[in-house]
Amino acid sequence: MRRRLIVGNLKMHKTAAEATALVHRLSELVPQTGEVEVVLAPPFTALHAAAQALPPSRPFALAAQNLHWEDEGPFTGEVSAPMLKDLGCQYVILGHSERRHSFGDDDKKISKKVHAALRHGLRPILCVGESLSDRKKRRTKTVVTGQLRKCLEGISKDELRTLTIAYEPVWAIGTGHAATPTQAGAVHDTLRATLARGWGAEAGEQVRILYGGSVTPENVGAFMASDQIDGALVGGACLDPQSFATIISLAQRVAR
Repeated sequence: MRRRLIVGNLKMHKTAAEATALVHRLSELVPQTGEVEVVLAPPFTALHAAAQALPPSRPFALAAQNLHWEDEGPFTGEVSAPMLKDLGCQYVILGHSERRHSFGDDDKKISKKVHAALRHGLRPILCVGESLSDRKKRRTKTVVTGQLRKCLEGISKDELRTLTIAYEPVWAIGTGHAATPTQAGAVHDTLRATLARGWGAEAGEQVRILYGGSVTPENVGAFMASDQIDGALVGGACLDPQSFATIISLAQRVAR
């Protein structure tokens, strides 16, 4: 059974001091994560502070929200995989829809970032998802499988096992309108079948696939009850420690 994974993406929220306070409070509310792995993705400026705030038992892992595919160079404003490793990151979110649509991250660039992350021992959380227009035109499967194949081009079976996929329908992110567990589960099945065809059934079965898009304490239980959904990529609801702790608790308790 794949271990559940809950990822809190703070996006461009929280100063270093605010992120420290969030980690401290969350550590009080969730001293043990049990069978659920929990990852926090603060903004770059708060990564060091968040790492320092983690208790010795380190119930949470750290993720970055993006990286550049080069290790170093004249790339003003960018951050490399070695820099993130040095700060204690274990994961990195790549291909988030906000990066795709606002900052020009296409599948080719994202693929280069995936390879860079793997080269330095970071575990990519690769985001894929369709727009509302795509869904209305019944192009969801075509879009998400195309993104998956292009972003993972050249990835070996062993490397695939270290990846996580996050299905985040663009039309659900930050809108308050989440996909239903049935809608999400159907896409997760499609993604896993694509992984199995490309890298073999065993490798494909080991990859965790998360749902992301307006996840809240009120709807996370239904997602966690699905056999197809291995966890959640949480946005706005992770900014409040009580709300995020509730999501983690429900992920711990809900059987599937």
